[in-house]
Amino acid sequence: MKILVAVKRVIDYNVQVRVKEDNTGVVTDNVKMSTNPPDDNAVEEAVKIKESGKAKEIVAITVGEEKAQETVRKALAVGADRGIHVKVDGVIEPLAVSKILQKIVDKEKPDLVFMGKQAIDDDCNQTGQMLAALLNWPQATFASKIEVKDKTLEVTREVDEGLETIEVNVPAIITCDLRLNEPRYASLPNIMKAKKKTIEQINASDLGIDTKPRIDQIKVEEPPKRKAGIKVANVEELVQKLKNEAKVI
Repeated sequence: MKILVAVKRVIDYNVQVRVKEDNTGVVTDNVKMSTNPPDDNAVEEAVKIKESGKAKEIVAITVGEEKAQETVRKALAVGADRGIHVKVDGVIEPLAVSKILQKIVDKEKPDLVFMGKQAIDDDCNQTGQMLAALLNWPQATFASKIEVKDKTLEVTREVDEGLETIEVNVPAIITCDLRLNEPRYASLPNIMKAKKKTIEQINASDLGIDTKPRIDQIKVEEPPKRKAGIKVANVEELVQKLKNEAKVI
């Protein structure tokens, strides 16, 4: 079994995101970047499946600018066997990413495609579903538990009502939830070994994919700051303010 894992470079989740002064986007210069957290869970699950003897190869892939290659190196240090970097400059939307991944899937012929349930920068939660539609493959989204069987997967999904367990045929697309596992840290020896592993570089233009954005981002603003609260002397005053000023009762 071969597993393809898609990873994305985003602003680190510990960083306080700041809006640019001209409101055209968020500040990314000199800002710490890292792998999208749910993508770390996807890599970890793929490595665990390989360690169990149910997968022979893990290929990590990212789509983005030159620096996005760092996310592939991290996946290689954790346990992926080789990497692919599809170079694209500028903003790239889920539909274009899905079409690029479709081309890579056609080339690599993986049995499973893992990725995070959504990216923490745009929160789109679309790429996995779009890729499944393009490939006409079954999908299991928001996976919190995965059990590999003969030619099928039993997947427990996080849904609004609680948990849902489904069975999907292989090949399939799986998007991973944060509760799926606890991603491991890459050891220093493995980080050094990862530098020697192969990362194939492909230009998106060579794949014949139109990566032009379909959405125009007009303006980015910070949410309004919360007003300071006030103190009241007693319950009667609170009730009066709720009734006459806030008008909620």
